[in-house]
Amino acid sequence: MTIAVYEATAAVSMLLTIVYMFIWHKHCDVHITLTFVFVPLVNVAYVLLYRSKTLEAALNAVKIMYLGGCFLILILTLIVFSLCHIYLNRWVRVSMLIASTLAYCAVLTIGHSPLFYSEVSFEVVNGIGVLHKTYGPAHTAVFAMISCYYAMSIGAMGYACFRKKQVSNRLIYLLFLPVGLALVTYYAGRFFSMDTELLPFAYTIAQVLYLIIIARINLYDITDTAIDSLVESGDEGIISFDQNYRYLGSNGTAKAVFPQLRSLKVDHDISRSLFAKETMLKWLLDYQQDASQNYALYEKDGKTYRVQISDLYNHKRKRGYQFIVKDDTKNQQYIHLLNTFNSQLQTEVAQKTAHIVEMHDNLIMSLATMVESRDNSTGGHIRRTSEGVRLLIDEMTKDPNTGISDSFRKNIIKAAPMHDLGKIAVDDVILRKPGRFTPEEFEKMKSHAAEGARIVHEVLKATDDLEFHLLAENVAHYHHERWDGSGYPEGLKGEKIPLEARIMAIADVYDALVSKRVYKDSMSFSQADQIITEGMGKHFDPMLKPYYDAARPKLEAYYSALEQP
Repeated sequence: MTIAVYEATAAVSMLLTIVYMFIWHKHCDVHITLTFVFVPLVNVAYVLLYRSKTLEAALNAVKIMYLGGCFLILILTLIVFSLCHIYLNRWVRVSMLIASTLAYCAVLTIGHSPLFYSEVSFEVVNGIGVLHKTYGPAHTAVFAMISCYYAMSIGAMGYACFRKKQVSNRLIYLLFLPVGLALVTYYAGRFFSMDTELLPFAYTIAQVLYLIIIARINLYDITDTAIDSLVESGDEGIISFDQNYRYLGSNGTAKAVFPQLRSLKVDHDISRSLFAKETMLKWLLDYQQDASQNYALYEKDGKTYRVQISDLYNHKRKRGYQFIVKDDTKNQQYIHLLNTFNSQLQTEVAQKTAHIVEMHDNLIMSLATMVESRDNSTGGHIRRTSEGVRLLIDEMTKDPNTGISDSFRKNIIKAAPMHDLGKIAVDDVILRKPGRFTPEEFEKMKSHAAEGARIVHEVLKATDDLEFHLLAENVAHYHHERWDGSGYPEGLKGEKIPLEARIMAIADVYDALVSKRVYKDSMSFSQADQIITEGMGKHFDPMLKPYYDAARPKLEAYYSALEQP
């Protein structure tokens, strides 16, 4: 084969490298890039060898050729592992590089030591330089190393083909061709006496195959294709900053949304720009303090942009921050419309609920009034006791130590009119009796407490307000219990009596004392106060005395106003 064929092969190899330079992408595997650097160099070395006129020139060409044998085969192996998504431990890769370096150091001894070539001679035959050599021990070691690399490559491709579902089999088949071709030509040149060296052609064909592989792997790399599509489509802006809040760059879409970026100089602190300081720097600081604050809304020219904030990584290492800017106008308009609708709906629901609650309260009050109308001795009792409860609970809420909640206050005031609902089950003869009850009649009268609890339970069992339901039952059931346990219907003692019933008891007895009944005249306020005070610790909860004392002037004022014509 003439030298012209090797020169043409070297020229094609260089042309393919130029093509690679035009299609090169920053995400291309660095090992593939090295392949396109080494292959033309090795092919040129073959041309230099065959054009050599002296032994020294031939040996120098051989030393360049073995860059392929020592390093190019290593690079091909690393390409295989990378594209097959098989991770090699860092120390394994370092060890492989050391082995290749030591092998090449042995190559450099050619002409000076019998380590690699034990004997060497040179002649020119028909204008072509021919090198005659006898292999030394280092060549055997290099041969073993190269064989190991080939075995590793074939093993990795076989493993990926059958076990790696996320690696394309088509890609593996393409990957096998350059490896297989280099393998066949390498061993053919070593074991068979051939006048033509085939490796330059194998390396050049490998370049063609790698160009095809590059086109495929760029499609398989979802991260890279997504980034490229994102940048090229122009739909979303990208802005980057380092960890010290220095501006790194942005694409055209981001500059259209933030024209102020055009005046920012790369590597300058964004705090130098008043606009960036009040917007971007503030967003970054908020994000740094709380990672959940990972977006901001920016309005401009009637549009709303969503600025998504995230960490910027380079090879799994955090290097700074990144903004993804997207027109979010339609989504924000929808959210605003939805919020407006929800607000209106909540208002309407609140109005309807308030109306239902009002109807419910009126129903309860009507029921209590109906029961009261059957008792000719207690006219206006429910209205007066309700006011008495309100005055007592208001004094209690002034003391933060009581722990009285606003809901408890509202519920006990609303429940007070229901305390005597059980009287609806008491016979009219007893209920409307103008005088005092006999012991038998009083026993029947006492049944109104338990009966009242049952009625309240039935009336309120469908309500969602469980707190009010329980409180109203307790008021009806236990407002005749006494602190010393002498009350009815269950004889509860002390704090076993619910607080709401203890409060109701004071208001109920106070009204009975200062109000006129068919069987008695009304007592004076001082007499009533004396009875209530003496009852503290016996009839009433002694801890309620301070609140009763505070409410007493208002109670007297209220009842005094009722007596006026």
